[in-house]
This record gives sequence, structure tokens and C-alpha cells, in this order.
Amino acid sequence: MKSKISFCLILCIILALTLSVSMETFAADDAHGDEAAHHSGGVDGAKLPLWSIIPFVGILLSIAILPLVFDSHFLVHHGGKMSLAWALIFAIPYLIAFKGEAFYDILHIYLIDYIPFIVLLWGLFTVAGGILVRGTLRGTPLVNTTLLLIGTVIASWVGTTGASMLLIRPLIRANAYRKSKVHLIVFFIFLVSNIGGSLTPLGDPPLFLGFLHGVPFFWTTTALLPHMLFISALLIVLFFILDTFMFKREGGVVPDDGTSEPIRVDGLFNLIFLLGIVGAVLMSGSYKWGEVNVFGVHVYWQNIARDVLIVVMGLLSLKFTPFSGKLRQENEFSWEPIEEVAKVFAGIFITIIPALAILKAGTEGALSGLIAAIQEPIHYFWITGVLSSFLDNAPTYLTFFNTALGQLGLEEKIVPVILSTPSAQLTIENHQKFVELLTGISVGAVFMGANTYIGNAPNFMVKAIAEQSGIRMPSFFGYMLWSVVILVPLFVIVTFVFLR
Repeated sequence: MKSKISFCLILCIILALTLSVSMETFAADDAHGDEAAHHSGGVDGAKLPLWSIIPFVGILLSIAILPLVFDSHFLVHHGGKMSLAWALIFAIPYLIAFKGEAFYDILHIYLIDYIPFIVLLWGLFTVAGGILVRGTLRGTPLVNTTLLLIGTVIASWVGTTGASMLLIRPLIRANAYRKSKVHLIVFFIFLVSNIGGSLTPLGDPPLFLGFLHGVPFFWTTTALLPHMLFISALLIVLFFILDTFMFKREGGVVPDDGTSEPIRVDGLFNLIFLLGIVGAVLMSGSYKWGEVNVFGVHVYWQNIARDVLIVVMGLLSLKFTPFSGKLRQENEFSWEPIEEVAKVFAGIFITIIPALAILKAGTEGALSGLIAAIQEPIHYFWITGVLSSFLDNAPTYLTFFNTALGQLGLEEKIVPVILSTPSAQLTIENHQKFVELLTGISVGAVFMGANTYIGNAPNFMVKAIAEQSGIRMPSFFGYMLWSVVILVPLFVIVTFVFLR
């Protein structure tokens, strides 16, 4: 295996050098052709060719294919190397071609997006790992459906990461005797790790970004509740039917091991730290404390305070429920899932830069035809959703949030007024249209994050925990087969019911 990995690294270096020459030539030609098109801050997406997303496509294909070529644990042992290789393949030519603007882009995406993203995930992962559900749980269709229902209900209030980390291990333990377990994890990802987080900015990162840009906290609760209830009910019913079939095919008998321990929850004091994380998130969206300039990137003090508070909550959780303590050991807690996510997404976030820049360039970018064709809620739902399945759904949401405002000639400062006004009282046609477009954007970003393992970070962590417990999960494309067969038809139904 080492020889194969070395060969892959050599190919990566060659590709980096090739892209360096190509991108530098392209940037030089562009500068000669339009010297007036100076863009302050980062690189103007209108300057970037479509082939600049090759490293991003490369890291996605690596996540999908390399575990099949080598072994299923490839990302656990070598995901960091793979992520670093693609990051360098992108960063070296990008910095050579665009210099200071490229440095700004890279610094911006790590300071503003990646670090807060991974800090929040780490905090929720750590605190939830200190809460242990004990008792005799037997994985019958009714018990499994109840666990998924509970997770779906709480995901909007403790985050999809918090809900996933709280309930995935009890679900796995309850079904330890079952032979067929993959469908349990897949539906768990659909409902608890994604769709359940639709109702508040705490539930999913895209909605939190909307909150920071003026969307009222409870707007998503009222606007997205019908969509969330509709698709959740269909998935819950479908899961119960499928799990009942699988259960009966295995004999339909729950083995009796002679134990009957009542259900109880230990480590509940960690809820205090969980509430502390929720409070830190709410604070960062409610108060403005000024900003600090870090090499041209404006970082808000309230966001720094939020991240520090989240780390403090995680450390307090570790102090009172230590990593080496009995409770976390019984919960089978380990750092491996969050480490895998941190390493892989570090590469995803940097290589995603040109894709997001091209989208932000709108009709002046390499995807001008696509942007020009987006007009109605149904368009925004599908384009935001499909891209959120492969790009990070938070910046994708924000890109089309701004696209909708620009299309309708609206300014961001009017967003709170529009969304706080009952639809019946909206007298300006563009205001009502923005509500409809934002609904499509929000539903697409949250729902379709379930389409792939990388659509939302909890997906990746749940997969890692399941594999750590001995469950052989589908490959990247194998999982997509589940989502295409089950979710896409449901998304089509949502389109006709709510977004016509």
C-alpha cells in the first residue's frame, strides 16, 4: 500500500506543477486583457476558469474511490495525507497565480468558515459524548423508529451534530444482535443528521448563516415546518416498513440475554454545557462587538467570543466526564470520528474556494448560463440542494441568498423587515417573491445535505462511528444509491406540493 500511496503523491506533485503553469498563464492573460477589473479582497470569480475546480473534484473522487482501491479504513489512516495533497495541489498554483488575493481567500475561508465550523462540531461532539443512555434497549422496529423520531425532533434545538452524537451509539448498541444494520444508519443520517435540523438556526449551519444575515430566529420554524413534517413523516413511515421487513426476515425474535435494566441517562449535567454552546451561538448572532483585522480579513469579536466559549464548554465537559473516565469508555467515545472530519474537511474547505467564487461571480463567471437560468423557487431549491450535496452547504446557501437579493433588487438590511411581516401584509411583489425564494434555498440546503457523506459534517461522523462499531457502511457512491432511490423521489414530491 505504501508504494501505491507514494505513486499517488508523485502524481499529485506533477498535477500541482501543471496547474501552477496553467493558472499563472491564465491569470497573466486575464490581467492583460482587463487591467481595470481589479477586485479588492479575494480573487474575482469572473477571473477563474471552470477547470480551477479540478482539485475540489479530485478530493471528492478520492473520498469516493480510494477506500475502494485500498481498504475501507483508508480515510481513517490516510485521510489527512490525501486532504493535504489536494490542498497543496490547489494552493500552490493559486498563490503563484493570484498572490495576495489568493492568500486572502485561503485565510478568509479558514478564519471565517472552517475554524468556527470545526470548533462547533468539536464542542457538540465532546459534550454529547459525555451523555450516556443506559438500559436494555432492543432494536425492534418500534424502538428504532422511536429513536429516529426523538433524534429528528431534538436536532433543531441541539444541532444535527449534537443529536447525532447523542443517539447514534444507543441505536447501534440496541441493534447489536441484528444482521442487517446499514439501513438503520442511512435513515439516521437522513433524518437526525440533516432533515431534523430544519427548524432553527441552531439546527444546521446554513440556517445559522441566514440568522447572521438578518433572517429572524423563528422564521425557519414557521416557514420550513410544513416541509420538514411532510418529508419526515414519509421517511419515518418508510423506515418502519423497511425495518419491519428486515426484522421479520431475520426471524422477528429478540434474543433474551437475561438482563432487563431500566432506561436512564447518565451525564445529564452535560446538558448545562450543551446549553452553554447554544447560548454562545445565539449571542454571536444577537450582538455586534466590532471586529479585528487579520491580514485584511475582518473577524468579528462576538464570533471569536463564541468559539472561545464553545471550547470552554467542551473542556468543562472533559473535566467532569474525562476522556479516560468510565462513562465515556462505556459510551465507546473516541476522537477518531472528529479527527477524520477535521482532516478531510480541511482539504474540502480550501479546494472549494474557486467553486464558490465562480458561483458568486454570477452571470460574469464561468457558470453564467446556470445562474441566468435560476428564477423561481423550484430552481433555487434544486440548484442549492444539488450543490449542497457536494459543496459545503453553508456558503452555498449564502451564495444563493445573495443571488436572490440581487435578482430582486433588494438590500440585505431589509431582510428582517420582509421576513417579520405576515405574507398577507406584504404589499411589494418582490418582497413576497423573496420569501418564496428563500424558502426554496433553505429547504434545499438542509434537506439535500443528506444526499452524500460530505453534504453535512455529521454524516461523515456517523459513518465513522458506525464503521468503528463494526458496521460495514456503503462506499461514497453506494450511499448515494440509497439517497437517489429514497430521497430524490421524495424531493420531487416536495417540489410539487410546496414549491410550484
